Amino acid sequence: MHWEIFFLWLEVLVRWVHVIAGIAWIGSSFYFIALDYSLNTKTKLPLKAHGEAWQVHGGGFYHLVKYLVAPKNLPDELTWFKWEAYATWISGFFLLILVYYAHSQLYLIDTFKVDLNEFQAICISLLGIAIGWIVYDIICRSKLGDNNNLLVLTIFIFIVFCSYLFSEIFSGRGAFTQIGVMIGTIMVANVAMVIIPGQKKVVAALIKGNQPDPIHGKRAKQRSLHNNYLTLPVIFIMLGGHYPMIFATDFSWIILAIVIIIGALIRHFFNSRHAKKGSPWWTWLISALLFILIMFLSQIGKPNISNDEKLTLLKNKINYIVLTNAANVVEVHCVMCHAQNPSWEGMNIPPKGVSLETSEEIIRNIDMVYQQAVLSDAMPPGNLTWMEFSQRESLRRLYNEIIEYRKNEGLWEKLKEIL
Repeated sequence: MHWEIFFLWLEVLVRWVHVIAGIAWIGSSFYFIALDYSLNTKTKLPLKAHGEAWQVHGGGFYHLVKYLVAPKNLPDELTWFKWEAYATWISGFFLLILVYYAHSQLYLIDTFKVDLNEFQAICISLLGIAIGWIVYDIICRSKLGDNNNLLVLTIFIFIVFCSYLFSEIFSGRGAFTQIGVMIGTIMVANVAMVIIPGQKKVVAALIKGNQPDPIHGKRAKQRSLHNNYLTLPVIFIMLGGHYPMIFATDFSWIILAIVIIIGALIRHFFNSRHAKKGSPWWTWLISALLFILIMFLSQIGKPNISNDEKLTLLKNKINYIVLTNAANVVEVHCVMCHAQNPSWEGMNIPPKGVSLETSEEIIRNIDMVYQQAVLSDAMPPGNLTWMEFSQRESLRRLYNEIIEYRKNEGLWEKLKEIL
């Protein structure tokens, strides 16, 4: 088996684990937030209980009671909800290594923004992830943490600033993924470094017969709520990384800021319903309008391929015959769909917004072409146009040439030729 195929299968396996773990974590998070808001605090409760809920599921009845500080007598066995979060982060980090670090020249580096080698790009990425958590944690533990509205606004501004900063350092896709990993790390670190340790301190105090410090419960609830509101944006980033129209735009960092607001609005709607405080349907209207704004920003911020100096320069560097052969293959087998005005019946826009009509567009999207048409036979779908092995090899040769150019050519050499 070819090593590239092996690592592609490994990526599939890790991504599968990541999605499964993410579903488990998000499911438990959403459930407990909904449970927390729906607790009945007006009925007769056990001593020091905060609220209760009766639920029906799977043909049985569940009676749930919540204590802000654990009761005096704890059972021998406690269920800790943590491994879903840990498994999500671990699998996600392996995915980051397999896709973005192992192929940093393709997915992470844009030498026309910052002239980085692979080692530098990976170090900056790792440093950004760590600093993201540290700054967030400092903000939460500061005096700002006493004012939830001010705290949320500060965190929002910090995330948007990081999004803009990464967009100026990494490629569009790399920056989009980087901010997603940073937010995901913040969420998991909330569980691993705040929520679970606080709960363990409460249990330890009870075992010793001491009164637990209620700050642990307060802090855990605050961080859990942050996780709840950040979940939807992170899911969007996971999906958005597969759609160039989202990340390949000058306004990707603004799009991410708007996505965070939309996620907060949608969570506000459901949290309000769970808390029996009405149904703020206006949140959906504003979310829809904001999403239209995202579509508009994506369109006006998309790169102008025809005026892209680095693509023109790269085009001139590539072996003319190799580029021509690959372009002919794409024209015959791909352009009927992947064009600004597709000729395929019933199709009005190119799939995922990827157009392959010009040599520059093929070069820009070569990694996607390579993965879909060379490493696999996913494209054309069902091989409807009968793309032959020799034609796929033409695409492979173009891909290899571009990779070599990206490895050997630095920003300074490009600038000298442009000037």
